[in-house]
Amino acid sequence: MTPRLIVSDLDGTLLGSDHRLHADTIEVLRTLVSHGHQLVLASGRHYADMRVFRDQLDVPIHLISSNGAYTHDPDDQLLNANHVDPRQAAALIRLPRPDGVRLSLYMDDAWYIDAEMPSYLNMHAATGFTYQVVPPAKMPTEGIGKILYGGPPDALFKIETAIREISDGMLHVTYSTSDSLEIMAGGVNKGVALSALLKRLSIAPEDCLAFGDNLNDVEMLSLVGEPHFMLNSHPEMAGHLKTARQIGHHGEAAVAVLLRERFGL
Repeated sequence: MTPRLIVSDLDGTLLGSDHRLHADTIEVLRTLVSHGHQLVLASGRHYADMRVFRDQLDVPIHLISSNGAYTHDPDDQLLNANHVDPRQAAALIRLPRPDGVRLSLYMDDAWYIDAEMPSYLNMHAATGFTYQVVPPAKMPTEGIGKILYGGPPDALFKIETAIREISDGMLHVTYSTSDSLEIMAGGVNKGVALSALLKRLSIAPEDCLAFGDNLNDVEMLSLVGEPHFMLNSHPEMAGHLKTARQIGHHGEAAVAVLLRERFGL
């Protein structure tokens, strides 16, 4: 069988409802690597956050983090980094927002947030990744891979509208969940990062399987030969992905189930 590259989002896709890897998922992915296939994890999470799952799987895995802002090889070598323009970053940090909306910056090696938000740490309990509180007036404007606004969807829609008016095409704006508005440099997304990695690895897109659940996965899923989206996906996913296959729920290790079927494990 032709070796394939298998790329997956994490939250809402490969991880269970507890934001952890299911035992069956670990077993299937390790088996596929032993059969000569390659793995990529592609997430909005910070690289340091994702690395814990790679280490748990204990097989070689490339990591695409912060929605494509960074790509690392299995030996932790940084292959690519894309930062938000400092002038754009400064404008976003200054952008008015309601009290209930939190502002986060994903730096090269840290997560900054404008105020305490303990509920944000629940999804990172398995990795121990945590934020540092930095007042907006003291936030840096250089070395930012991703800017994140978290809050009610109606408030985020107003912020998104304002960002699109001032960005002049210099920013990539997307959602990882309905309450998570994420901004990267223009032209930065998981699909672009995966395309560059496929060229580096000399793998054709048609030899790649991909899995995702939200709007920040659309470009990645649109690139590959075998795209899949989850039963629990954003309701607009099917409209963006005419040829993709819908599979089961992330809480039932549906990616592992599909991979067992696809590769006859």
